Amino acid sequence: MPKVGGQAVIEGVMMRSGETIATAVRRKNGEIETRIETKIPWSKRNRFLALPIIRGALNLVEMLVIGISALNWSAEIADADEKAAAGKEFKKTATWPAMFIGLVLGVALFVLLPLLISKLFGLERHAFTFNLVAGFVRMAIFFAYLIAISFMPDVKRLFSYHGAEHKSIFAFEHGEPLTTANAQKYKTLHPRCGTSFLLIVAVVAILFFAVADSIFASIIGFVPHIVVRFVFHLLLWPLLAGICYEVLKLSAKLSNKYKWAKLLILPGLAMQKITTSEPDDDMLEVALVALKEAVGPMNSSELMTQK
Repeated sequence: MPKVGGQAVIEGVMMRSGETIATAVRRKNGEIETRIETKIPWSKRNRFLALPIIRGALNLVEMLVIGISALNWSAEIADADEKAAAGKEFKKTATWPAMFIGLVLGVALFVLLPLLISKLFGLERHAFTFNLVAGFVRMAIFFAYLIAISFMPDVKRLFSYHGAEHKSIFAFEHGEPLTTANAQKYKTLHPRCGTSFLLIVAVVAILFFAVADSIFASIIGFVPHIVVRFVFHLLLWPLLAGICYEVLKLSAKLSNKYKWAKLLILPGLAMQKITTSEPDDDMLEVALVALKEAVGPMNSSELMTQK
């Protein structure tokens, strides 16, 4: 059975399986519109790129690119429907500048700000304590951000589509016929969710940057300035992402074999209670359309006809 991953978008879901990326969205008139793309995963283009840790860093960047593209497309569909309802002409506008600004603000909020707060405590010379404080500040900001946006109506719907994505994938992984009734009975919490990945990154980053800062300071012979430290940490984020990707894969694999290993995924599952919510049948229908397109007619038709 092929592996499937996905992401919620505006009024829809993006699913990826192998080389196929399918995005489905619900339009204002009730119809479901799909976009199908075929792309060879970066980690499969070269043996070197498939090595552990390297593949994780690449997958993170690749999923960001694919995810932003899917979000842009869904935003264009939503904007076109709103303009049509208002009797206005739709003109396609570039959304990448806004995405870039959002990325810069994200780096400033989740990377730079925790370092600056740690500096206020005068902890620059104590690598572990410095990064421990920065890590807790980073997690506090992240949780506060998620909780704050979860009250926004549009984000609530996004989180419901996130739940629809997980339920649909669960049905597929359990060999169920891909119907809304079958998908609806599964949970919205999935062990391989990107939300769990973000939590793993936040925790591993504390020890990772503590060790990295200690080595860096011993090499240059002095405690680096906060700006140098910020740039140094930015350069190490791809390596950190690669390590955390392997940790997520291992924890998901172990949790399927050993009961004790389920403890490893509990924090991530708990966090998904913020980022997912119960979808209605219409949302599940959209997610299932994307899933069927992603896995291909052979896999989806087999599941539709069995039992």
